Amino acid sequence: MAFLDRVLDPPSYGYLRDQKLYVPARAEIFWEFFTRLNILNSRKNWLPLFSWIIVLCFAPFFFLFIFKYFTWRLFIIAFLYSMVILGTHGTIYLHRYSTHHAFTFANRFWLFIVRNMVVKLIPEEVYVVSHHVHHYLSEKPGDPYNVYGGWLYCFLADVNHQSIARDLSREEYFKTAALVSHTGMGLNSYEQYQNWGSIAHPVRTVFQFVSNWIFWFGAFYLMGGMPLAVAIFGASAFWAVGVRTFNYDGHGGGKDKRKEGVDFNRADLSINQLWPGLVTGEWHNNHHLYPNGIRAGFLPYQWDYAWLFIEFYKFIGGIDRTRDYKKQFMANHYEPYLKQKGMAKTASGIA
Repeated sequence: MAFLDRVLDPPSYGYLRDQKLYVPARAEIFWEFFTRLNILNSRKNWLPLFSWIIVLCFAPFFFLFIFKYFTWRLFIIAFLYSMVILGTHGTIYLHRYSTHHAFTFANRFWLFIVRNMVVKLIPEEVYVVSHHVHHYLSEKPGDPYNVYGGWLYCFLADVNHQSIARDLSREEYFKTAALVSHTGMGLNSYEQYQNWGSIAHPVRTVFQFVSNWIFWFGAFYLMGGMPLAVAIFGASAFWAVGVRTFNYDGHGGGKDKRKEGVDFNRADLSINQLWPGLVTGEWHNNHHLYPNGIRAGFLPYQWDYAWLFIEFYKFIGGIDRTRDYKKQFMANHYEPYLKQKGMAKTASGIA
């Protein structure tokens, strides 16, 4: 069995029935969700619980903004922060760096700046390990957010399917921990892992998150008073929920929505969507084609703010190595497509 086949803790309903993907009923998904949030049942449930405590902590700011501080000016600012800044940062830090090693920082100072450049919302461990499995088993049983499992299956995946296995050997644990060791999050010893069921330690994790929140709430308060701070933190809650819906939509909702001349990766159902692409640089089909590259926007209309930031950070010395696959994409996919399209038009004209 390959390492990534067992690195995650499988749900009680499993992934397979009769050698096919098992799609649990809604009741089964909710039962699994609340069972895995039960810290009284096992302290090893702390990380999934913490992931949703984060959402609950930010939710009051959302309602306070809506019912007390709402203005259209603040709405636009909060909307841009949530959709563009938080989304682009997720693409840069969690996706391209933490998971895929598309680039490396010059030193830990530059990493620290980017790691804390926005309000922190997602623990690295929850995102990174499971995302490796997603690429390894995309749309197959064991994919933690398999689009064929349905919307709810994907939406609650961070609790139901994304925790690391709790019975890893010492060797397997350190191999798993190596997947996030470069992020600066701090790693449990094997004995601590056996106690907490995670790579991250709860005390260290809570300290890192709360410190980040205090800094950013204070910074926004100084910039625009309580209304701005509340608006930004409320928008952060909106993004924290919305990001959990992305993979289902990014894989066409389980239907083949790939378009000729747009989606060149045919190994899975991932698609290039205009909205996520234009606001965060997440052209998902391109990403699945070249997952460890610093950009996913290859064509003129495919804006990629994440790539622009990475190039800027490299220019000022914060990044020293990058991997860019635009030339390969153009040579191996887009130019052959244009050539074939031109030949087809010529043949049509002759006929």
